[in-house]
Amino acid sequence: MVITLGALSAFGPLCLDMYLPALPQLPAALRSTEAMAQLSLTACIVGLGVGQLVVGPLSDRLGRRWPLLVGVAVFTATSIGCAVATSMPVLIGLRLLQGVAGASGIVVGRAVVADLFAGRRAAGFFSTMTVINGLAPILAPLIGGQILRWGDWRLVFWVLAGIGVALLVATALVIDETLPPRRRATGGFGALARAVGTVLGDRVTMGYVLAGTAVAAAMFGYISASPFLLQDGFSLTPQQFSLCFAANAVGIVVAGQTSAVALRRGARPLVLLTFGVVQAAAGALLLMLAVWLRWPLGPVLIGLWVLVSAVGLTLPNASALAMDRHRPVAGAASAVIGLLQFGTAGLTSQLVGFGDRGRGLALGVVAVGCVAVAGVALAMARRSAPPNDVSREPTPQT
Repeated sequence: MVITLGALSAFGPLCLDMYLPALPQLPAALRSTEAMAQLSLTACIVGLGVGQLVVGPLSDRLGRRWPLLVGVAVFTATSIGCAVATSMPVLIGLRLLQGVAGASGIVVGRAVVADLFAGRRAAGFFSTMTVINGLAPILAPLIGGQILRWGDWRLVFWVLAGIGVALLVATALVIDETLPPRRRATGGFGALARAVGTVLGDRVTMGYVLAGTAVAAAMFGYISASPFLLQDGFSLTPQQFSLCFAANAVGIVVAGQTSAVALRRGARPLVLLTFGVVQAAAGALLLMLAVWLRWPLGPVLIGLWVLVSAVGLTLPNASALAMDRHRPVAGAASAVIGLLQFGTAGLTSQLVGFGDRGRGLALGVVAVGCVAVAGVALAMARRSAPPNDVSREPTPQT
């Protein structure tokens, strides 16, 4: 089950990273502009966030299995639509729907973990999923780069459709219902909205969520800016860019595995989250200096690696800390995490487009700003949490 959940939670990297090497092809292929091509990426990110806000609370009411199956099926259909799109506006609309559908795997996957585990066990499971999930950004840009040897950007979406079919079969065979009817939320839309409001009104929860999602937002800014920074600014080929991108994904895997091992040995999720935020700050500052002072490629790649790999520490532990506080409405809590994660990602993916994309100065400013928000949010959560809060000393549960 952990492999399937990890693969489902990788919908984000699959939608985004496999597509990146082909992004510079879109303006000429669809008679559009670089800004519109980047908007097709942003549309998918926004869809991933909004979709989680819809599917998460619905899974609290309807159960986990059917919303997940429908979402994967729609993801497959929209991938086919993207492959045959004939204009940029159509592609952008389909990418938005593809993101909404792909959100089901991310939001329901977190809720399934919350249904089954709590405390360090939940954080450990999230960390393991992050390791598995980390294979997607390693493989996706490599596959995307190789696909361009045999076809154009359309072939990337045909491959995504095939992956969607495989995940639909795996979900149907492996993922059982983890939320029995007696534990499901009742009431209509108002009750679902109140569940989301309860999560949003919890200062401690929101502090943890913002700390994790702000670091992830810096990573998504990198995802959006990196093709132009590395391919245009440093003249890397699509294949060389894919290898650099994969190296950063390896960092996420290493950090996620380190988190999982540390949790098994008694480390607290809050300590690991704090360390991840500090690491992200170090990477962002190095990146900012490198692009501002026009240093060569080496320091830029080091800064990016330190920044991006911190996601393997921040996201799983922030998710576990936040969802432990709202287990009865795990779908709503997961939706809030996803909405903020991909909503802020959509914002940063646009902000990094200002100025000279090949230089990357906007990316450096955005990265520093994101880690500053993460630090303030984490400090707020630590200050607001009572002495007996679950984050102080989580107790494993089943």
